[in-house]
Amino acid sequence: MPSVPLPPKESNLFKRILKCYEQKQYKNGLKFCKMILSNPKFAEHGETLAMKGLTLNCLGKKEEAYEFVRKGLRNDVKSHVCWHVYGLLQRSDKKYDEAIKCYRNALKLDKDNLQILRDLSLLQIQMRDLEGYRETRYQLLQLRPTQRASWIGYAIAYHLLKDYDMALKLLEEFRKTQQVPPNKIDYEYSELILYQNQVMREADLFQESLEHIETYEKQICDKLIVEEIKGEMLLKLGRLKEAGEVYKELIERNAENWYYYEGLEKALQPSTLEERLQIYEEVSKRHPRAVSPRRLPLNFVSGEKFRELTDKFLRVNFSKGCPPLFTTLKSLYYNPEKVSTIQELVTGYEASLKTCDLFSTCENGEKEPPTTLLWVRYFLAQHFDKLGQCSLALDYINAAIASTPTLIELFYLKAKIYKHVGNIREAAKWMDEAQSLDTADRFINSKCAKYMLRANMVKDAEEMCSKFTRATSDLAAQECEGTSAMENLNEMQCMWFQTECAAAYQRLGKYGDALKKCHEVERHFFEITDDQFDFHTYCMRKMTLRAYVDLLRLEDVLRKHAFYFKAARSAIEIYLKLHDNPLTNESKEQEVNSENLSAKELKKMLSKQRRAQKKAKLEEERKHAERERQQKNQKKKRDEEEEETSGPREELVPEKLERIENPLEEAIKFLIPLKNLIGDDIETHLLAFEIYFRKGKFLLMLQSVKRAFAINRNNPWLHECLIKFSKAVSDHSNLPEIVSKVLTQEMQKIFVNKNLESFNEEFLKHNSTSIQHQLSGAKMMYFLDKSRQEKAIAVATRLDKNMRDKNVKTLTKVFEALLDGSFGSCRAQCEEYQAACHKLFPFTSAFMPATNEDNSSIASVNHTAINHDLLSNEI
Repeated sequence: MPSVPLPPKESNLFKRILKCYEQKQYKNGLKFCKMILSNPKFAEHGETLAMKGLTLNCLGKKEEAYEFVRKGLRNDVKSHVCWHVYGLLQRSDKKYDEAIKCYRNALKLDKDNLQILRDLSLLQIQMRDLEGYRETRYQLLQLRPTQRASWIGYAIAYHLLKDYDMALKLLEEFRKTQQVPPNKIDYEYSELILYQNQVMREADLFQESLEHIETYEKQICDKLIVEEIKGEMLLKLGRLKEAGEVYKELIERNAENWYYYEGLEKALQPSTLEERLQIYEEVSKRHPRAVSPRRLPLNFVSGEKFRELTDKFLRVNFSKGCPPLFTTLKSLYYNPEKVSTIQELVTGYEASLKTCDLFSTCENGEKEPPTTLLWVRYFLAQHFDKLGQCSLALDYINAAIASTPTLIELFYLKAKIYKHVGNIREAAKWMDEAQSLDTADRFINSKCAKYMLRANMVKDAEEMCSKFTRATSDLAAQECEGTSAMENLNEMQCMWFQTECAAAYQRLGKYGDALKKCHEVERHFFEITDDQFDFHTYCMRKMTLRAYVDLLRLEDVLRKHAFYFKAARSAIEIYLKLHDNPLTNESKEQEVNSENLSAKELKKMLSKQRRAQKKAKLEEERKHAERERQQKNQKKKRDEEEEETSGPREELVPEKLERIENPLEEAIKFLIPLKNLIGDDIETHLLAFEIYFRKGKFLLMLQSVKRAFAINRNNPWLHECLIKFSKAVSDHSNLPEIVSKVLTQEMQKIFVNKNLESFNEEFLKHNSTSIQHQLSGAKMMYFLDKSRQEKAIAVATRLDKNMRDKNVKTLTKVFEALLDGSFGSCRAQCEEYQAACHKLFPFTSAFMPATNEDNSSIASVNHTAINHDLLSNEI
């Protein structure tokens, strides 16, 4: 039943409640609620109860808030205010679908309520309900045709639905209403024009776009983008001469933009190599200090001309001392001929500079400064590191350090070389040395922390980062006092640290801590998605429409980011491991072990346990006190600022995370965004297969291997999955008939009526020069027939000259497979293979022989296992 209508006095109080809510004066709002509800006649007034609940929610009292709002709704179910408030409560709890339902119920009772329509439109664009968003914006346009947000929102709805004609009509009608003098520049009007032009370009209306930009050119603030649009449209329309003039003008503005040179070449269409080179020579004469016109020709010239141009380019950069020179030329290293020429030139410089301080002994002229030889050696160290000749790279970098022991770049490069050879401990040591030369450099500090994490030195990395996470201002220092660097990094959404930290914990077997980091990264992506909510109204008010549309499109594919993929992959791998080997209860293990101990040993063990428990209790009390102190500070700050909050989030506890009841279900939560957004990466489908394989979902397994097969049918991991899948199908004779029929038909397309042994032999034969493929084939050989252990190990450990991927990364994978039981017990073969690899890569820590401190390098190699990213050539 509806509640009793309020008389004037209480009605005025209710209006003051609404005003207090809008002004975030929540305590005053509660006082006015109490004044109404204390009257017995209105003790059950639904709208007041609902507003009291909404106010309590803003103060963080979520349970009470839901109680009052639901009670208010029950008392007055036909009140649009109660439904609206319930929707606001659901929205604050991130339950957007439920909030939309509440708003729709509210609109049934008051269909023309502007505030409810606005709130509904915000949720619809947030959830990408574009059809519903368009309808809601149309209602707002009808109700408020004079407001520009009504026109803009409706036009954006059509734009996102790719109905470009309607979007352009709406934008043009709205533009006509804007009173802007022809010679006056107005930023918001300028943005409207540029957005209109963007819609035209997306609709492939090139002629209209060009005419439009030329018509309103004088009223656009961003003159650079005007010229870029002109050049692009003229190229699309085939007006090459005019396009060439535009791109020449753009190069005059910025001679380092590679995109402009690409446009100029398309416009001028040089028919010969000489004509193409002339374009760059002319620019270089006008801009003698520009790098791009001298660098870009190296991409397309070859032979003697390449030698001549590269010689000039290298000499100039070595003379003036240019540390990023190798990075500038690195993209040429796909061509062996060009690599050989570069090596010949630079080694010649080094030999000549050592003897006569000139680039060539045949020359006469001004001698080069000593720093030139330093930068030549620095380049050669990077060059040989890129080619995998690490001994030579170390020789050159050591020579450079001996001549100039205070240059950070040299120690940084030495650390990088050690990383590439698989000795991450040594790499971290040299990166720490580089960091010590300039402790105020945040980049080198971050790199040092990253290398420490790669070496599983988590505490050291945290301490390294703490130098820059400490607050700089007094106010921030008070807020962050007593907060660990790890917590600060989480607050800063420092995801490179968290993904590396998760990988380090994963290698150390600390699965709870690793999962905590993975979930923190996932929460960051959720928060970034949620943060777009504030921009839906802001961007239409400020007319930053192009940036707004770009933001929406970015948010749609946000989880394609490498940080999310790394975190999701680590989480899935850990959950799979926890499913295969669930963590046992430590107390039960200790009870079993105590039965086999003597009285003295038992007493000693119990004493040790008591000390450990006491220490753990003290640590827990300290953490609890710290959490309470932080919560009090946060509450105090909230009360002072009276900010709206959605309540505290569930704390991530490592012990709970690693003892989850359904690890496969948790793994699927991380998998779903990968399947939706990163379906073109084969790892997504192979990870999916591993999950469904353990769940026994045969049709989903089939879907995963088929999608992976379509991407790369020769992938070694896929080969293992196919054989495991086929064997699982043959072992399950009780499958439903229709499922069995589908599986048989689809598997025949892949295996072409071959049995598993012959399929595996053919795979090995086809990939006889690839260590990775041989390893997978050997694993499957042993998997199918345990009696062929020796043959399988021999195949996996081949180190012939013909093997093309004989590098640290692949050899380490083989070594780890020998250790993890993929071939059963094979200690002797492990030691033989370790010795053989040590001869090939003497600096790699995994292959180093046992020392006095570590009597079994094989046993300890798992603690320094090299992950997927460890040996990458990224800087």
